[in-house]
Amino acid sequence: MKLLIVSDSHGLTEELDELKARHKEEVDKWIHCGDSELSAADKSISGFTTVRGNCDAEESFPNDVVKNAGDYKLLVTHGHLYTVKSTLMKLSYRARELQANIVCFGHSHLLGAERIDNTLFLNPGSLRLPRGRKEKTYMILHLEKDTATVYVHQKDGRELEDLRSTFSLLKRA
Repeated sequence: MKLLIVSDSHGLTEELDELKARHKEEVDKWIHCGDSELSAADKSISGFTTVRGNCDAEESFPNDVVKNAGDYKLLVTHGHLYTVKSTLMKLSYRARELQANIVCFGHSHLLGAERIDNTLFLNPGSLRLPRGRKEKTYMILHLEKDTATVYVHQKDGRELEDLRSTFSLLKRA
């Protein structure tokens, strides 16, 4: 199973449409971690599981979404309600409470992938205003058996191969 994960696109529409066109044959699920600044009716955000970020006016987007991705449980949130700019502690507690294996979040605009205990935390950076790196990024997560491989792509689709990471995951009981 493959998931495309994007965050903090802040009003971009053509870029989201390009991502969908570029990866439509390879991706099973589309995740937007908030701050799209689009309405739920906007065709560019259609097809994405989308959460509400601190810059989103759309009230129909939930703050958190929990969904299954194959044998794994996924928590999607923007992160501002969990103070992710200073620590992942509150978010890790929430993940543990929900028994989530994978957490997708944004808010900080900082690209990152790390495993804490048996939970994989993914921040795809920002398609519009990256921090910490110059590249505008998104991720493709490939889940296969007990392995998660994270591919980081620039906005134009080129993979940043040196940032590819593989993590082992355990299924939750």
